[in-house]
Amino acid sequence: MDYVELLRNLAGFFVILLFSLCFHEYAHGLVAKWRGDNTALMMGRLTMNPVAHMDLQGTVILPMITIVLNSMGAHLPFFGWAKPVPVNPRNLKNPRTDMFWIALAGPGSNVLLAIVAVFLWIGVMKTMMTSAYFTAFNTLLQQFIITNLFLAFFNIIPLHPLDGGKVLARFLPTDLNYKLEQNEHISSLILLILLVAGGLQWLAVPVIRVYEVLMSVAVGVVR
Repeated sequence: MDYVELLRNLAGFFVILLFSLCFHEYAHGLVAKWRGDNTALMMGRLTMNPVAHMDLQGTVILPMITIVLNSMGAHLPFFGWAKPVPVNPRNLKNPRTDMFWIALAGPGSNVLLAIVAVFLWIGVMKTMMTSAYFTAFNTLLQQFIITNLFLAFFNIIPLHPLDGGKVLARFLPTDLNYKLEQNEHISSLILLILLVAGGLQWLAVPVIRVYEVLMSVAVGVVR
């Protein structure tokens, strides 16, 4: 194992994931505030401070293990999760609609970050091709794009407790959605089974397709 490369990956890729997760949770809290709920603000969660959002397993342990295994030759998707931002639906004017937008803000923020990174990649390609730092910036930006696309696609899966479950709730009868929320432990188990059965590999297919489209457009701009 190349320990220098491992340390470089830990420093680079982990910072990418940490920033992306914090931005994701910040987006939830910000849209909740716009919709009338200040719970995230009052609890110190409307911040980009990673300490406020970090989950030991999802933000630290799992990403670290993935980085180490990939440095040893594995090809595992790089993703994780943070502590959910608290939202009190009773503070919302129209809870059903407002929760839809609050939930959608998380995956949407990761798509936004991916698109911004594509523009940065175009800038790097146009201005830094001869720079000694080109390879590093190129690698980190591409990893940034893929990581955020994975976070967006994973979180939009229409199962509770993911954001996609709350997005889907906007279009379901209230009684049905209540039952789904009450049985969240079952859908969590389904997610766990999917992950153990290689679910993230299946998720890689649409992620890579979208990544290829974005990069092909970017390459066309560079040319």
